[in-house]
Amino acid sequence: MMKTQIYVVRHAESLYIANRERERGLTNKGLEDALTVKAILDKVDIDVFLSSPYERAVQTIKAAAGNREIRTYEDLRERTMGDFEEINFKLAKQQVYDDFQFSYLEGESSQEAQDRAITVIKHILTVHKGLNVVIGTHGDIMTLIMNYFDPSYDYKFWETTSMPDIYRMEFHDLTLVGVKRLWERKDL
Repeated sequence: MMKTQIYVVRHAESLYIANRERERGLTNKGLEDALTVKAILDKVDIDVFLSSPYERAVQTIKAAAGNREIRTYEDLRERTMGDFEEINFKLAKQQVYDDFQFSYLEGESSQEAQDRAITVIKHILTVHKGLNVVIGTHGDIMTLIMNYFDPSYDYKFWETTSMPDIYRMEFHDLTLVGVKRLWERKDL
């Protein structure tokens, strides 16, 4: 049985700019942390670099990729939360995790976001079987991908993640057999 390792890399720090999800780049701290991501990933023989199309996700793995291509997948983009002005961000986030079918106006439910991302992950696991794959991603999509394979990755897990963060997911075919966190939070 061949093992495939997917390194999901949550993007580094990025300034929030309303209505600029795709173009938002990294802060100076985020660019500095991207070099630490590179140092961690340099210890592994990475075969393929993939990413969400959002600039902050691509920038976080760019140094690690060096001159290699980073292929983007639209369906690895971050979940669209929609209009939740009546409630604070963390409560809104918890609501969409507690009820996978719920979505705010013009937003995506956890189920919708998970379904689109998992279609890509299954494709990656098939096409890149037996390889080491890096995916530049986002907090929600990373959590929802991990949740598909193991429901213990939920809102509480999402709350513990940092920017950036790195998890190695080991698969045998399409079965998740192990997860290991590779990022050590400096802010604790």
